[in-house]
Amino acid sequence: MSSFKHAILEGIPSVLPNAKPRDPSVSHAPNRKQILNVAEKRLAIINALRYFPKHLHESLVPEFHQELATYGRIYMERYRPDYEMRARPIDEYPAQSRSAAAIMLMIQNNLDPRVAQHPHQLITYGGNGAVFQNWAQYRLTMKYLAEMTDQQTLVMYSGHPMGLFPSSPSAPRVIVTNGMMIPNYSKPDDLERFNAMGVTQYGQMTAGSYMYIGPQGIVHGTTITIMNAGRRKLGSSHAGLAGKLFVSSGLGGMSGAQAKAAKIAGAVGVIAEMNPAAAQKRFEQGWVDEVHESLDALMPRIREAMQTKKSVSYAYRGNVVDLWERLDRENIDVLLGSDQTSLHNPFSGGYYPAGFDFEESKRMISENPSEFEQLVRQSLIRHVAVINRMTAKGMYFFDYGNAFLLESGRAGADVLKPNGDFRYPSYVQDVLGPLCFDYGFGPFRWICTSGDAEDLRISDEIALDVLTKQWSSAPQEIRGQISDNIEWIKNAEENRLVVGSQARILYADSEGRIEISRALNRAIRDGKIKSPVVLGRDHHDVSGTDSPYRETSNIYDGSRYTADMAVHNFVGDAFRGATWVSLHNGGGVGWGEVINGGFGLVLDGSEDAEKRLESMLFWDVNNGIARRSWARNAEADFAIRREMQRNSQLKVTLAEHVDDQLLKFLD
Repeated sequence: MSSFKHAILEGIPSVLPNAKPRDPSVSHAPNRKQILNVAEKRLAIINALRYFPKHLHESLVPEFHQELATYGRIYMERYRPDYEMRARPIDEYPAQSRSAAAIMLMIQNNLDPRVAQHPHQLITYGGNGAVFQNWAQYRLTMKYLAEMTDQQTLVMYSGHPMGLFPSSPSAPRVIVTNGMMIPNYSKPDDLERFNAMGVTQYGQMTAGSYMYIGPQGIVHGTTITIMNAGRRKLGSSHAGLAGKLFVSSGLGGMSGAQAKAAKIAGAVGVIAEMNPAAAQKRFEQGWVDEVHESLDALMPRIREAMQTKKSVSYAYRGNVVDLWERLDRENIDVLLGSDQTSLHNPFSGGYYPAGFDFEESKRMISENPSEFEQLVRQSLIRHVAVINRMTAKGMYFFDYGNAFLLESGRAGADVLKPNGDFRYPSYVQDVLGPLCFDYGFGPFRWICTSGDAEDLRISDEIALDVLTKQWSSAPQEIRGQISDNIEWIKNAEENRLVVGSQARILYADSEGRIEISRALNRAIRDGKIKSPVVLGRDHHDVSGTDSPYRETSNIYDGSRYTADMAVHNFVGDAFRGATWVSLHNGGGVGWGEVINGGFGLVLDGSEDAEKRLESMLFWDVNNGIARRSWARNAEADFAIRREMQRNSQLKVTLAEHVDDQLLKFLD
């Protein structure tokens, strides 16, 4: 037996492993603020010790106390495995269940240092989007997955493996929940407190649901967003974005996609990033063409690229406020502007104030959190002020779903209209909502568990063939969406999008998702693809997320603050054939601001897999279209009527539209 398999089957070692010093070459999460009182600190240590036999407690108490005092969390870094963390071919995992082996692969991909933002703190992206709270949870979960059969389900409570429970082959192999709080205990400081105590975690979206595929996922969505934002600003007949400037911030876990997406869209992209390691990682991956620390050197490069209409991406290693203010002073014409700092987490490393470098800011978070919070608010006021000046010159600015407008408003920035609405739209309100989500198009993805790039290439060809056929018979309303994705999949291999697992993403509706999945399953059956394929999606989709400031921001019937859609999606996916399902509090715009869920579905070439994919994928998309149609969104009304024509078993309650003149007396 290999040392890797032995380590997985061992779970939590019975003998104390050697201590592991922090690796300075790896990006680490900022130290969290000290929020626990003495009784809560005691409880946090007791909670952590639950995973270990009593004879180790005396040795671990001072170590866990030191971690809590230093980092604000107990990560149990001594228990970080010695083996390389990466997605291995599925046959290398010790497992009795093929589906469980696929889940093990997906978990390791989320923690791969090439993929994860802070891998040693088990954080995949977004500054605090965690797979697990500590390394004991990781080790125990992997052991359970190795031991389980298709007659069991593993239950996961916010990173903690509650255990294996008897079920059936038709049930999900894993049920995941993250951060599910009693509503009155879902404020930002509640997250800090209960996470520090070891009883909940922020799973973001695809971090805690084991479905992250590296920045490729957000590259595609960002490319679609930038292209369509450009069309909105310039007109749909405009040739493209050559020579046009897109400016934003963030090159971390999710935001790292922006530079690559701007280049794919044909624009000049300039992205600010405070973390030197994050900027360097994107440069080494080829997602950023140049890294600049000096604005004096960067400004001429921007002008040159715009003049020559060169598609290029620049990283500015510094504060985004300084970048915006310099662009404003030099009157450089910015066509599109946005922001993707992690403002769902504004005071714990998601946003850094102007006037302080990266290391100074990190120290302030733990040593003087109240001053740091005040400086963040002051910086947001400056940030919005310069954005307002740039939009007055003609720039189109959109909130990219990171709570930029929400937190800026809370800071007192000039970001509201007289009626209390935000002065800038969410990208979902203006672009993805009406053009994609309402028509049923969203971020569908698959992962080839063989780890073989040839399997991914074959899957690309299959998807291209399906989309081309779909386009030929599609109504005019959705041909543009299909065309954009045909171009995307044609160039996917050339664009070097794979980081970590052999994965692909594109936007598709239920018809496209089902047909692609059916074709992939048959390719596995026929031996054209060597190993199972995992299907999934981002939670940022048609049906998966209720988020009033992002995914459901284009819902105007008052229901955007409700969460029925996401909860129903989670439940419906579970009994329609998903291999695993997840439901999270928080993701994108922050803790307490969103409920979202996702799934994984393993294709193995069987007839059973084909039945599952047909049933589950149809529901997973059309649940959201039905809700959007009931909100009187015209595009969703078109889409759900079309789906009812395609499937006679689908019968959806349709909304009647009211003549506004009947209600004029209320004005």
